[in-house]
Amino acid sequence: MRTHEPVSLVPREAQQYQGRRAGLVTRSVAGVVDGVVVVVAVLAGYVGVNGLRFLVRPRDFQFSEASPLPSVATVLLVLAGYLFVAWSITGRTYGCHLMGLRVVGRGGARPGLLVALLRALFCVLFPLGLLLCAGGRQHSVQDIVLRTSVIYDWRPGSAR
Repeated sequence: MRTHEPVSLVPREAQQYQGRRAGLVTRSVAGVVDGVVVVVAVLAGYVGVNGLRFLVRPRDFQFSEASPLPSVATVLLVLAGYLFVAWSITGRTYGCHLMGLRVVGRGGARPGLLVALLRALFCVLFPLGLLLCAGGRQHSVQDIVLRTSVIYDWRPGSAR
């Protein structure tokens, strides 16, 4: 009779990293993915608003001008909201999901609402804080101040 090993959701090669802190490169790739998600969402909103304007007044329609300062402010606001919602609900954004990462607070649970909000604002307003991860420390300024960690976690669902 043959015994079967339990099936793991984590690939054998990755199991040694499960629960360890993520480094600069993995976190940066996840951040770029999240940035693309937010830019696409803001562009879709811009096109949608102009589409509605066209439907209401087709004869007078002109695309609204996208001024640089309000556009950047909109992207940063949407990014902060996106990070806050994702981290407070599941502990991971889409970029984190693709890279097998999760943001956790003390004890390995997902961050609470206040910590998720502060971390999102901190990441948007001070993205260079991530560079502290370089050199093997694996803690960003945001992690140190808010006592959070970004770990490798390939399990589906949210952190406990």
